[in-house]
Amino acid sequence: MLVFFLFLLLSLSSHPLSLSLNQDGLFLLQAKRQLSDPDNSLSSWNSSDHTPCQWRGVTCNSLTAAVTAVNLTSLGLSGNFPAAFCRLPSLSSLSLPDNLINSTLPAAITTCRSLHYLDLSDNALVGPIPDYLAELPTLRHLDLSSNNLSGGIPASLAALPKLETLVLVYNLLSGIIPSSLSNISTLKHLQLAYNPFHPGPIPSQLGNLTNLETIWLTQCNLVGPIPDSLGNLARLTNIDLSQNNLTGTIPKSFTRLRRVIQVELYQNSLSGELPSGMSNMTSLKFFDASMNELTGKLPNELCELPLASLNLYENQLGGSLPFSIARSSNLFELKLFKNKLVGELPSDLGSNSPLLHLDVSTNGFSGEIPANLCRRGEFEELILMFNSFSGGIPESLGNCKSITRVRLKNNNLSGSVPERFWGLPRVHLLELSDNSLSGHISNAISGAYNLSSLLLSNNKFSGSIPEEIGLLNGLVEFTAGNNNLSGQIPGSLVNLNQLGNLDLSYNQLSGELFGGIRHLTKLTGLNLANNSFYGGIPSELGSLPLLNSLDLSGNSFSGEIPPQLQNLKLSELNLSYNRLSGDVPSLFANDKYRMSFIGNPGLCGYFSGPCRGSGKGKNWSYVKYIFVLAGVLFIVGMVWFCMKYMKVRKLKKGFSTSRWRSFHKLGFSEFEVAKLLSEDNVIGTGASGKVYKVVLSNGEVVAAKKLWGANANNVVGNVVGSGKDDFDAEVETLGRIRHKNIVKLWCCCNSGDHRLLVYEYMPNGSLADMLKGGKKSLLDWPTRYKIAIDAAEGLSYLHHDCVPPIVHRDVKSNNILLDEEFVAKVSDFGVAKIVNRASQGTEPMSAIAGSYGYIAPEYAYTLRVNEKSDIYSFGVVILELVTGRPPIGPEYGENDLVKWVSFALEQGGLDHVIDPMLDSKYREEISKVLSVGLHCTNPLPITRPTMRSVVKMLQEVTTVTKCRNVKDWKVPYTHEGTSYNNIKEA
Repeated sequence: MLVFFLFLLLSLSSHPLSLSLNQDGLFLLQAKRQLSDPDNSLSSWNSSDHTPCQWRGVTCNSLTAAVTAVNLTSLGLSGNFPAAFCRLPSLSSLSLPDNLINSTLPAAITTCRSLHYLDLSDNALVGPIPDYLAELPTLRHLDLSSNNLSGGIPASLAALPKLETLVLVYNLLSGIIPSSLSNISTLKHLQLAYNPFHPGPIPSQLGNLTNLETIWLTQCNLVGPIPDSLGNLARLTNIDLSQNNLTGTIPKSFTRLRRVIQVELYQNSLSGELPSGMSNMTSLKFFDASMNELTGKLPNELCELPLASLNLYENQLGGSLPFSIARSSNLFELKLFKNKLVGELPSDLGSNSPLLHLDVSTNGFSGEIPANLCRRGEFEELILMFNSFSGGIPESLGNCKSITRVRLKNNNLSGSVPERFWGLPRVHLLELSDNSLSGHISNAISGAYNLSSLLLSNNKFSGSIPEEIGLLNGLVEFTAGNNNLSGQIPGSLVNLNQLGNLDLSYNQLSGELFGGIRHLTKLTGLNLANNSFYGGIPSELGSLPLLNSLDLSGNSFSGEIPPQLQNLKLSELNLSYNRLSGDVPSLFANDKYRMSFIGNPGLCGYFSGPCRGSGKGKNWSYVKYIFVLAGVLFIVGMVWFCMKYMKVRKLKKGFSTSRWRSFHKLGFSEFEVAKLLSEDNVIGTGASGKVYKVVLSNGEVVAAKKLWGANANNVVGNVVGSGKDDFDAEVETLGRIRHKNIVKLWCCCNSGDHRLLVYEYMPNGSLADMLKGGKKSLLDWPTRYKIAIDAAEGLSYLHHDCVPPIVHRDVKSNNILLDEEFVAKVSDFGVAKIVNRASQGTEPMSAIAGSYGYIAPEYAYTLRVNEKSDIYSFGVVILELVTGRPPIGPEYGENDLVKWVSFALEQGGLDHVIDPMLDSKYREEISKVLSVGLHCTNPLPITRPTMRSVVKMLQEVTTVTKCRNVKDWKVPYTHEGTSYNNIKEA
């Protein structure tokens, strides 16, 4: 017995840890209990081990088994910050980014005395940055970006003796940037971008931080000049002061920054010339001072730098381009559009550098297009619009198979287009309009199988349109108006089932209209005016579901007007100056279409009296019948008038005729609408009022929205209580909108306590109702895809084609309505805002507009209105279409659809996200549309595309843009419909 006892004692003493978890492990288990772990990500953390060194995210000292680092990135953890972590005596690194830690930072964090590295980014931390963080004596790296921290940056942070990296990007910080940060002499990286600071200057004391390597102060509400003292930062490699309100000149002291690689000063109000001495910046590769008010010439010394990207667009620079710029051996991007530059481009531009993008649009350049742009075979984008370039398109560009976009509109180019240039395999936009180019459209165009836009209008092209054009399956737009094209339209054109706009007006084309036009189901605009077409107008035109504009004027069409044209929803119709005869279809027999039929002497009916075809006796019998009928109607009408007179008088007290305003020619009485507003006709109730379905006496159906009392003064873009004049002015602006994807506002009434809006009726209701109701099965993927494009085109019209632009501010699936053909139209402009360009499109509002789940993150705390807010909301709509899920719901916890999609993609992949009701054969297309939605919902507004770009990406479904993380140094931006990604220095 004694021997056995001694043996057992020796066994226990030789394995002291085999029976229990060590102290560090117990601390970690305590931290685990303080967190919510819905995905069981910390399942390996259990008491069965004797040390935590093999647990997920835990790093230990190899000799002592003490925990030195904890990394729990992106595990879906939530709850308060676990103070138990700070009980680990050897913990030097704590990383909890991309979780849902939603508390304030506790005072217990000060017990993390050995902490060198603290990363709590991408969580939901709230409250101020506490002063007691300064009690962490060994802290070198502090990252609190992408949270909801508020208040000012505490001056106490200056007491951190070893801090090298301070990242507070994308929070709700206010106050101004404190000059006390200049006391952190060890600081290397200062990143405070995307915070709603109060207007304030860049502290000149930052020039004392001689160890500083990066400064990121984008969108910090900075005002005043850039301090000269920043030129003292000899170790600086990256500086970004973009998107502020900085004024004055670019300091000459910048030329002392010999190590700087990247300088971002775009979208400020900087003026003056580029500083002399920039040749001293011998490491400079990326320089962007676009969208300022710079003047002067481009200095020759710029060309002596190792520049990879030079962006100076939208300034007031003049003079000629230095020819020595062609000597730059690193230049891949040169953007100088919207300046006042003149002269010729260097003939050897592109010979010595890997040039990819050249954009010098809207200047005064002349001379020929450089022939060596694609000498290295990598050139992608040639954008020379609105200049005075002359000569021909270089033959060498016909060999440049890497080109994706060509925009040469509005120059003086002449001669024939090189044969091989027509067939560039990667080009998706070829714009040669408004030049003097001649020759034929080559049949080599069949090689341009990625082409989506072919724009050739206003040139001197001749000959026939080649049959091979029908091989361009992705062609969306083909415009070749005002040329000398002849012959017939090729029958192969009916193969272009993606074609949306066809304009061949003002040519010498002839023959009958090609058969099979009904196959062009996506056609929205058809213009064949002023040619020599003859024969009848095909009735199958009436079967095109999206056709919005039809112009066949100035031809020799004959016969009757097909009654099937009445099936179309046309905003523009022109059949004038042909040889048409017979009755005008009843839908068009009104003054609205009077000018659509002039120059057709054979037409009769509403415009020219009844058609001939009967004798005098027969006509007289008709006259007698009409008189008798008129008498009966007169007697009935008088009786009805007497009965309704009092009711009408009472109605007029509420809706005075002088207060009605019509925006279209109406086929109904406004009072008829008003009297039918009964509770039996209510089809919807919202925050702003009730919506009624009104069936009129002529059979037409309209939707009438009667606003509640408070909202009666807040119809368009004004806070509650704004006056009648704002209502009238802005509703009138919306009333002028004419677009196939925006619900028509027929008329409105503004009188005292009553405000009424009358819209066209949409039989299929809202997209939200379809997605959550029993009709969801009707929304197959092609229908959803069409809805996305329709809605995007409507918003693009508001943002880019309205003058001034309009921000909707409440884009959501409830406000996207569907007609009987599932054509989507944007509706409900109850909180729309006319954008004031003088304030760069970001006007502060006194209240948040929009709906939960759709509101852009920055809007919730900046109350700044611009188009990017709409784009975020539309991105949520795209996610709804792809997933079939609502924007908010209990299944997301405290998250929303945007965060759920990101998390689900990471955990389960694409198949876990796509609505299971969708056919898997569309998987690739759905994936690309989903990418557009994710790009639109990027948390950083500057990275979101323009709505014009969204339309383009959706139409092509080929441009997939990867969303960047908030901590990336560079972000993409857009110009002229294509996204450009700045290169991030490794």
